[in-house]
Amino acid sequence: MAGEAAIAYVQDGMTVGLGTGSTAAHAIRAVAAAMRDRGWRVRGVATSVATERLAASLGIPLVTLEEVDAVDVAIDGADEVDRKRNLIKGAGGALFREKVVARAAAKVVIVVDESKLVDVLGTKALVPVEVHSFGWRVTKRLVEGLWCTATLRAPGGTPYRTDNGNLILDCRFGPIPKPEKLEREINNVPGVLENGLFVGLAPVVLAAGPEGVRTLGG
Repeated sequence: MAGEAAIAYVQDGMTVGLGTGSTAAHAIRAVAAAMRDRGWRVRGVATSVATERLAASLGIPLVTLEEVDAVDVAIDGADEVDRKRNLIKGAGGALFREKVVARAAAKVVIVVDESKLVDVLGTKALVPVEVHSFGWRVTKRLVEGLWCTATLRAPGGTPYRTDNGNLILDCRFGPIPKPEKLEREINNVPGVLENGLFVGLAPVVLAAGPEGVRTLGG
């Protein structure tokens, strides 16, 4: 429901940031349906290889950030959303590209189910941190110096690689009362490329639940 509701923020002729993950995929399909049924001409900027493939299969033409001056709206999911609409993202491993596209967008629309709404970030979700493979164990120790437990993402025992060829540390901080401060501190650690705290975007959040879709922000 939330993914389909996001189409209200898209118009004919827009350049749209296309997020990664199962919820964002519903929004991408809704964009493709609008193009087909309403004759819209929309261009997409994909945040992952998986999203590129999905968009291409649905007939959404893709461009890169180097080919456009701006992104009109970015639509994506989130792992957690706090009361100030700060986010934790990156369970799907695309946090680096997602953050770049979100910062390039004039408006960000986040689609989630109600279970992702929390009072304080870190209540349930881990914070993914994308790190370079060179000296990653040193980077891990330094990140853990920020009072977390960091685990190398390695499903099936094989280290996960992002679309950028980097590694992911999944970091358990517990409740994060000052996410803007922690976002800066993590990114100051040598070897860190980006982290999954998305702070200060002021997104529109579409949260789906049993009673329908609630809109947070405007």
